[in-house]
Amino acid sequence: MAKAAGKLNGKLTAIECKALVATGKPGAHADGGNLYLRIAGAAAGKWTLRYMLAGKAREMGLGAFDADGKRGLTLGQAREAAADAQRMLRDGVDPLAHRKAEAEAEAARAAAAVAKAHTFRTVAELYIAAHEAGWRNLKHRAQWPSTLGAYAYPKIGKKAVGEITTDDVLGCLNPIWNAKPETATRLRGRIEAVLDYAAARGWRMGENPARWRGHLSNLLPRRSKVARVEHHAALPWQDMAPFMARVRAQPGTAAKALLFCILTATRTTETLGARWSEVDMGAAVWVVPGDRMKAGREHRVPLSADALAVLRSMEAERTAEGEDFIFPGARPNRPLSSMSMLMLLRRMKRGDLTVHGFRSAFRDWCEEATSTPHAVAEAALAHTIGDKVEAAYRRGDLFQKRAKLMAEWAVFCEKAPGAIIPLAPGLAEAG
Repeated sequence: MAKAAGKLNGKLTAIECKALVATGKPGAHADGGNLYLRIAGAAAGKWTLRYMLAGKAREMGLGAFDADGKRGLTLGQAREAAADAQRMLRDGVDPLAHRKAEAEAEAARAAAAVAKAHTFRTVAELYIAAHEAGWRNLKHRAQWPSTLGAYAYPKIGKKAVGEITTDDVLGCLNPIWNAKPETATRLRGRIEAVLDYAAARGWRMGENPARWRGHLSNLLPRRSKVARVEHHAALPWQDMAPFMARVRAQPGTAAKALLFCILTATRTTETLGARWSEVDMGAAVWVVPGDRMKAGREHRVPLSADALAVLRSMEAERTAEGEDFIFPGARPNRPLSSMSMLMLLRRMKRGDLTVHGFRSAFRDWCEEATSTPHAVAEAALAHTIGDKVEAAYRRGDLFQKRAKLMAEWAVFCEKAPGAIIPLAPGLAEAG
């Protein structure tokens, strides 16, 4: 081992250290007490401490050499660090293991501080922002913040995401598990997704307390054991004509959207997402793209004379250049709110009804007041075919038969209840 010249009491001096590092000549220079200044190259000096532990030689880095002590250790600071390590050795503590444990503890403290800053609500909002672009269903987009806001945020919204426990999750689910099983099931899944997202970002560790299989399944009854079949509140089909007359008398875009939704027997999101670019007024057809359909397949909707009249009315009011939504909302290039038609029903003192229920009224009318073949009625509602064999053989969408059916529906919605409506020619068979 190389030895430094001009030692003072067998030790290095500050001037010697600076000169040795300046030369850049590789070597290790002893200061006594197993402290060494190691030179690896020009201006590359570092302090190390050698020691024996359990019969094995070990070497511990103390820090880089720096004559000024700003970016490393001076000679005096290196001696203090070596003395601290020697005291640990005398107490039976491995200084290297102690350093590692301290680094891990500091990392854990930092992680805990980060996790504490991420509450369930902030993480849920981050999750929604990251995923909502992939949610094609407008209602689905609206339900995420709505469900969490009603049942999760009041209980765990301000709690650090890393501290949420099974009891916390149960506190959100128990009040509605039996009364609102469908909502509770969706809530559980959304809480689970948010906590999985938090784990992926490193903001929580351990098992997901909202996991169903092998966890909450042992603590809560299955949905099938508590769920009651809940039908969408629907208007009796016999009352459609007077109701439609009331809707026509209502001002505003929401009333026209509801008329169009009923006349086409479509879903709320399909109607509100309708664009002018999807409609061929001349051919009286509206083509809803697959990414907005529940079944994920394109759906051609035949437009009756009454449905076309609604479109012409909206076209006459079209003022914003480049606006493609047929039923635009208050914000530019945004559709009408998903709650707009429901709020209209409430203003009409018919809060007992749901927009989706009018599809049920249409289906009941088909079944009870006409001789419409099952396949035609189901195709009009864009229902998927449950029978795989039947689905494999049916290639068409029965458009012409559906066009006659929707024309009959529009006529029925304008006249008072009476005798059973005779089916238009050509609808007798589903072929």
